[in-house]
Amino acid sequence: MDGPNPFAALWSMLRSRNLDPPRPGGSQTVDHSGLTPVLKALANGGIARLAALAPDLDAYVTHLGSVDPDRLSAPEAKAFWINLYNALALDLARRAAAGGAGTVLRMPGAFSRTAIEVEGEKLSLDGIEHGKIRRFGDPRIHSALVCGSLSCPTLRFEPFDARVDEQLDEQMRSFLASGAAVEDRAGQSLHLSRVFLWYGADFVKPHRMPTLVPARRGLVARAIAEWLPPDTRAWIREELPSVRFQPYDWALGCAVRPPS
Repeated sequence: MDGPNPFAALWSMLRSRNLDPPRPGGSQTVDHSGLTPVLKALANGGIARLAALAPDLDAYVTHLGSVDPDRLSAPEAKAFWINLYNALALDLARRAAAGGAGTVLRMPGAFSRTAIEVEGEKLSLDGIEHGKIRRFGDPRIHSALVCGSLSCPTLRFEPFDARVDEQLDEQMRSFLASGAAVEDRAGQSLHLSRVFLWYGADFVKPHRMPTLVPARRGLVARAIAEWLPPDTRAWIREELPSVRFQPYDWALGCAVRPPS
């Protein structure tokens, strides 16, 4: 299935750079328990359960909309923005399914239209991703954000919270192990999720996030190697396999990874 219009996506990303960056500097916390029943329902029934989850998603998003994220600590703020993005993306997928659309891309302004207002700032999904989350300078977030599509990373079984650093490390390893990095030693090639085509430069130069200029494929492979098993890591660094990017399936879908 065709992806988003690349020019529209780039323009939306550029506009997001005008948003105020996150400036967490407080000690407040956020209760994310409202997201837990949503994740449990999705784990048991997949995207078919989204229709019944509208009240839970609405209540959770409304709750987050009342929070000032800059009064949170840096870990709490990062978790706040990731959870908010995922909840809004799930609601987008719910509305797409209710309207008979086979993909979120059929929804007008799916990622670029205003989805929520936080502290007087009107934000789209693109605004939250590129204007807020990527500005934390942590490329691991790309293993945690979902878009209601089959090729998205698998949702974590629990909301992100103050343990977000530990959670994101685990999420990265899980994302790569579940098919986002497939090695072909006979063909001397590494097949990566298309997420790394779009955002690989964030892994190569996290201090420059959000980056716009793509990184060389070999550099991307070496940058993500630290989350791969030791033997795969050594193979990448010693053999320098060619890197290929997998197709991305934008058909509606979401899954929740069970606890390990």
